[in-house]
Amino acid sequence: MQMSPMIQSFVMHFGEMGSRWGVNRTVGQLYALIVVNKNPLNAEALASALSISRGNVSMGLKELQSWRLVKPVHVPGDRKEYYQAAGDIWDMGVRIIEERRKREIDPTLTVLRDLILETSSNESDSHAQDKMREIHDQMEMVAAWTEELQKMKPDTLRTLMKLGSGIAKVIDMKDKLLPKK
Repeated sequence: MQMSPMIQSFVMHFGEMGSRWGVNRTVGQLYALIVVNKNPLNAEALASALSISRGNVSMGLKELQSWRLVKPVHVPGDRKEYYQAAGDIWDMGVRIIEERRKREIDPTLTVLRDLILETSSNESDSHAQDKMREIHDQMEMVAAWTEELQKMKPDTLRTLMKLGSGIAKVIDMKDKLLPKK
């Protein structure tokens, strides 16, 4: 399978970004290639397009399936397994946020809760616990907010996002226009 320069540029960039989002480069590239293709792709086509081994493709597809980002599909007349994106772009964003929360935020909240509940033995530990509590509370708010966002329909989420940027501009303007007390 041959990628156009535009698609190749996107796929390579998505691979680099994937490593920042919690997946390896190859998984990011696989997902990008699957997302931008009109038709489902099989492992052979993915391996050929990305010049990687079938084993690497197989492991990457398993990871993408565990994130619920791709799903296998049957192509009539062909015994090979094909893959396509599971849902639309909004679904992708919601799933990535959910998985990152499970893998990054939830374990951190657990550690913070445990440390906050410990009895502090000195003033330094007490101060550290106060800071940990602030971090915990902020992360808990973000986690609760993302859970609410995940429950919203895409149209509602789009509207909220547009409102959010507008509200931020109004708050910034208010801060510039009104004197500080």
